[in-house]
Amino acid sequence: MEKVINLKEKWDFIVDKLTHQFAEGDELTIDAIIYLIGVQELGQGQRKFKKDEKINLMHIAICKLLEPYGYYEFDYFDNEGWPHYKTLTELPNLKPGEQTVLMKEAIISYFESLDFFH
Repeated sequence: MEKVINLKEKWDFIVDKLTHQFAEGDELTIDAIIYLIGVQELGQGQRKFKKDEKINLMHIAICKLLEPYGYYEFDYFDNEGWPHYKTLTELPNLKPGEQTVLMKEAIISYFESLDFFH
């Protein structure tokens, strides 16, 4: 495999690989990727989730993704195995485009930590 260097190439690689693995045709959105990260972090495998559980999965993913930036810190696992985070620093008010860039960078860092690009 070719070495992936810049952020755009890394993002495109993540989207392409996850789309082929988890989607049937349509390219995965950033929200779908965040959801998948939440499922991964929950660690209970692939199963049907209720609507409120899906929202909680995305929250888990966002906390995990922004933890290295100092916004959240892992706190504990509840009796059902769901991770809980505490807020260390409030997120800054970012414009939608800035939010997207931050989340894409955090997702790329997350996958780098998993040796996804090798």
